[in-house]
Amino acid sequence: MTGGWVVDDGVLAVVGDRVGYAGPAASWAGDLPAPAPGRLLLPGLVDVHCHGAAGHGFPDAAADGVREAAAHHLAAGTTTLVASLVSAPAAELRERLAVLAPMVEAGELAGVHLEGPFLSAARCGAQDPAALVPGDLALLRGLLAVGGVVSMTLAPETAHAAELVAVLREHGALPSFGHTDATAGVTTAAIRAAAAGGRLSATHLFNGMPPLSSRAPGPVAACLAAAARGELVVELVGDGVHLAPDTVAAVFDLVGAGQVALVTDAMAAAGMPDGRYRLGALPVEVVGGVARLADGDGRGAIAGGTARLVDVVRHTVAAGVPLPDAVLAATGTPAGLLGLPDVGRLTPGARADVLVTDADLVPTAVLRAGRWVRREES
Repeated sequence: MTGGWVVDDGVLAVVGDRVGYAGPAASWAGDLPAPAPGRLLLPGLVDVHCHGAAGHGFPDAAADGVREAAAHHLAAGTTTLVASLVSAPAAELRERLAVLAPMVEAGELAGVHLEGPFLSAARCGAQDPAALVPGDLALLRGLLAVGGVVSMTLAPETAHAAELVAVLREHGALPSFGHTDATAGVTTAAIRAAAAGGRLSATHLFNGMPPLSSRAPGPVAACLAAAARGELVVELVGDGVHLAPDTVAAVFDLVGAGQVALVTDAMAAAGMPDGRYRLGALPVEVVGGVARLADGDGRGAIAGGTARLVDVVRHTVAAGVPLPDAVLAATGTPAGLLGLPDVGRLTPGARADVLVTDADLVPTAVLRAGRWVRREES
């Protein structure tokens, strides 16, 4: 299954670290292995918004912890992972980039996502409000100079927003609008200006934004309309917590899977039991798998997710989205956002990243760049 199409009786052949053949068994000229009934072969998943796992957060973990978090997601089929940071003082962000940039260079991570610090204090969610600052071109240039950054979330109403987008473009980094309190008009104007320069996304649509209403459509309506026009891709945290299933299904119906990137927004508690964790500088309490800022009454803001991307795909299918669409939104669409044409698809010449699942989308094996990182027990 790849690119939104399905082969019911398919064969996948790997040559080195590349896909050599992907297609119907009837068209395969070589010997065939024993069939694997009830197994799905999916492209390796691509998560462009993830803060950690396995007890380790990308905003604060040492290098070994970063690797453990990435390995947890890899074992669940996420073969391309962007490590997300949160808003923090400039010196701390530079220190984190110095830790993560070598891992990006080595191919262990697909890049770093700066979620802030140029965000709206009114819609900061689980971001530390003390770390938020207006748009600062010198600060951004300094962070990009450290290396590793492939994307950044900024509020469209922040100071110098258009100039910040231009600087990101200069460095080949993806601008993403989010954590915003802007009106629909301000958001639309920012999108149209930014979309003219290339790839563009909206960070976790609905979350970190005012709700859409009849007389104040806000950034949600602006982003949906822009996605329908093909001007940007909307992230959805379709984990059953951040969004109602009907909301997820409606967005797919409105804009199509080619304009949706499913993400986890996962934090250190992914793959871990309930308890106390941190997201950057802020304490988080996880109860029943739901992470919230620890405010004493259990009503704090949602503080990232605890699901892996394959879990998000499973929730999305359960919401009524066709499996090919859900898979495309977790593979080819986010890969396109990152400008990576050789991942997120099972086509000849693509990197051999494969997630094998059972019929219930439970992972059984994972192949990355032609090498098994998890194999099904016989």
